[in-house]
Amino acid sequence: MKNTGWRKRILESTRGRILDLLRAKEQTVNDLAAALNLTDNAVRAHLSSLERDGLVRQSGTQPGFRKPHATYALTADSEQIFPKAYGTLLDLLLGVLSRKLNPKELRAAMREVGKMVAANHLLEVEDKTREQRIEAALRILKDLGGSAAFHESEGKHFIRGNGCPLAAATAHHPEACLIAESLLSLIIGAPVKAHCIHGPSPACRFEIR
Repeated sequence: MKNTGWRKRILESTRGRILDLLRAKEQTVNDLAAALNLTDNAVRAHLSSLERDGLVRQSGTQPGFRKPHATYALTADSEQIFPKAYGTLLDLLLGVLSRKLNPKELRAAMREVGKMVAANHLLEVEDKTREQRIEAALRILKDLGGSAAFHESEGKHFIRGNGCPLAAATAHHPEACLIAESLLSLIIGAPVKAHCIHGPSPACRFEIR
């Protein structure tokens, strides 16, 4: 899986190298300065910027010659910077499962995955209106790495998107869309049907019945 341009530029910058070093382990300013051949002040400036962006946090201290040194670590939000291969891994997994399960069993398994994801969010949408549930569903899709929006056309309601995090898998295994179909059905509280476009230019399309 290729890096997108922005991610590649970030990772090749000094701040990206700091993130990469902190991903391996917690480090002090001195550790980072030595690894990057920079001054302590230069490293502190980069760390301050990364802290403001919510990518780095102070995690503790280490004993020093004169005084303790602060250690730094990545935040959970920083993981969005690093390349992911979830779609590719899911594609391989579905390839294995499709040889082990019959089509009906495979589809049932995909729906079960969607139900398990939705179960973590059901309390958030309890007693919410339909509109609020749809908004919550869109936020969940975004948190999972997707990009979707609500559309109404000829009295029908749809969730559409072009940023499917599972695109690498759905091209060969369209049943992967059932994960989102099941997830959306439970979160919205109404039957949802997948009408996604698969292939080299995938697009998500779910009709809310």
